[in-house]
This record gives sequence, C-alpha cells and structure tokens, in this order.
Amino acid sequence: MVKAAAFDCDVLVIGGGIIGLSTAHALTRAAPGTSVVVLEKEQGPARHQTGRNSGVIHSGIYYRPGSLKARFAVRGAAETVKFCAEYGVPHEVTGKLIVATAREELPRLHALVQRGRENGIPVRELGPAQIAEYEPEVGGVAAIHVGTTGVCDFGAVAAQLAEVSAASGAEVRYGEEVLLVDRRPGGVAVRTSTGRIVRARTLVNCAGLHCDRVAELAGERPGMRIVPFRGEYYELARPELVRGLVYPVPDPAFPFLGVHLTRGVEGGVHVGPNAVPALAREGYGWSTVRPGELAATLAWPGSWRIARRHWRYGAGELHRSFSKRAFTAAVRRLLPAVTEDDLRPVAAGVRAQAVLRDGTLVDDFMIKESPRAVHVLNAPSPAATASLPIGREVARRALAHLAEV
Repeated sequence: MVKAAAFDCDVLVIGGGIIGLSTAHALTRAAPGTSVVVLEKEQGPARHQTGRNSGVIHSGIYYRPGSLKARFAVRGAAETVKFCAEYGVPHEVTGKLIVATAREELPRLHALVQRGRENGIPVRELGPAQIAEYEPEVGGVAAIHVGTTGVCDFGAVAAQLAEVSAASGAEVRYGEEVLLVDRRPGGVAVRTSTGRIVRARTLVNCAGLHCDRVAELAGERPGMRIVPFRGEYYELARPELVRGLVYPVPDPAFPFLGVHLTRGVEGGVHVGPNAVPALAREGYGWSTVRPGELAATLAWPGSWRIARRHWRYGAGELHRSFSKRAFTAAVRRLLPAVTEDDLRPVAAGVRAQAVLRDGTLVDDFMIKESPRAVHVLNAPSPAATASLPIGREVARRALAHLAEV
C-alpha cells in the first residue's frame, strides 16, 4: 500500500458546480477528517449549468417512480428548502401549475396525476375556473397544482455549499482546469492548467459539461457522450401577467419539456427554454463555436441518431430560436396575452445531456464507478434540486473506495 504521505488529499473532486460542492459538503459531514480538494476551472463556483438555469426547485412529478431522478428530486426539494432557510439563501415555495391547453392533452395530464401520487407528491386537479384563481391570464382546459415546487438562487446555494465545506476543512481551488489524469498505485494524480500536480487516493468526477472528457482522461470508456443543448430564455416585460410557475403538459414523444413560465426569487418572470444544439459545450450563443468540440459531437453516432429520430421537433426548436414571432406563438398557448414586445432576451444556459451510442438520451442520473474513481456522467435538470441527495450518494461511494485502499 502507498503511504498516506504520498497523497495531497483523500478525495479529489473535479468540478465546482452544485454537484461537486454538494459532494464535498457530504464528505466533510459523513467522514470528518477526510481531506477533500475541489478543483474548478472557472474563477468561482457554479458558472455553467448551476448558475444558468431558471432556479426551479423541482417537485419530482415528471420522473419514473423508483428512478434516481424521482427519489432524489422528491427528497432534494425538501432538503433544498431547508438548506436555503438555514443559510438565508433566497427561496420561496410557490407551487406550480401544469396546464393542458387542448383536450388531447388530458390523458397525459391524468397520467401525471397518477405519477405524482406514486412519487408521494401532493397534487390537486383543477378546472378552468380554478386555473384562473391561481393564474388569471393563463388559458387552459384543465390543470394540476403541485404544491411542493419552488424557486431559489442555485448559484447562491452552490456558493454557500463551498463556504460550508471550506469551514469543515475542504479546500476549494478555482482557476484549476484538469488537463491530465494519471492512475497510480492506490490512487490518482492530476495535472492542472496552472501546472499544479494533485495526488489523491480517490477521484470524483463532477465535471458536468466536460464529465465524459474527464472520464476518458482517467482511462475510462464511459459509453456515452455529452451532447450540449442550449436553452434560450426571455424575460417578461410585464411580469404581472404571471403570479408563479406555469408549465405545459410534456409530450413523451419529444425529448425536452417545452417552454414554461417561471417567476424567480427576484420577481422577474423567465420564459423558456427552447432546446437547440450548442456549437460548443459552453456555447451560450450561435456565435460561440469550438471546432474541436463540435467535431466530437458530430463524430458521435448517437448525435446523428437523435437528429433522425427527432428532426421535426428539432426543426421547430431551431425556428423558435431564430424567430421571436414563433417563440411568442409557443408562449401564447399558455399565456394568450403575451406579445413579442413583452419578451426580452436574457442569458442562455447549456444542458449537459448524456447520449448513448444508439442515440438514446440518458433519462436518469448516471453514476459509474471504476477503481479509485466515481464518475457522475449524467446530471442535467433536476440535478440542482437533487444535489444534496446526489452529493451524499457520490460521497458514500467515494468513501467506500477509500476503505478499500
């Protein structure tokens, strides 16, 4: 066995988004005295997926009963509210409406009611008059009210997790992009963009948009590829049109949820997102193109299979990306009073979606292990909501690897 002195830390976490920081937090709580280092390539926490979403604390109603998403989202929603209250992070439990705008959507709405109940989520069914009591400007033939949904500032949650973890002994280092990973007897060593070498007994990969690349650096063949999808948002110039959160009924034939309305903790109303292919993993606009990353996406067979399977849906999303009129028309299904002038563009986000070789979009969280390593390979929405339970699960696995060394 290699002596402990040969290592700089027990657990090295790559990625300073909400999952990496939740993992560091869980490690310091579950095993005090365990030395933890978090490496984040940006100059602060939560600069990508965590800090560029609509801030919704998801209830877990959409997810298959028994899946990691369902279990962790339901548990994580309550824990996120408790964490925010404990540390003074802005948040509110608002509830949300899921609205059927046409009669053909009613069977899917009723199926959501059943799924919610199977997941232990309080759900109330509403008719048109009751919809108006919650949201006077929203049109629909029926809806369900989900009481456990809320909103918060997930960037602030991540920053607080970093602070709490550091106070418990973890070291969070910013501006340290991991370039090389070397497996060594009893551990791993990484080299960062600053030239620093960090040696650890166990590696945890929470690199989000770059998790597959980090896994490959560690010698893994993850069997998936992150295919980035950009979500474009607008903000309502008339936020008084929406009181809370309003969602469409999802269509299982399509890969993403669709445009929804979210009143945030700051009082503004986000509208979106759509979902279009990003030309870089951090491609927050059409002008951001990274040829190497784009080539890797195009070389992955699953990318082309997604395109063939969902080309009609994708064409509609692209149309809405380039046409504000088309985007407005999509919003008006839920909010008839909205006009093009009501929509002001705001910052976009990129979803780190894992795609298998056969074109399957990985539906659940994906956590894989190898000797001395734990890799979080699919953690898009609702991962921010579920971050505390995910962090505990990843920490549990990392500590089990430590026990084996």
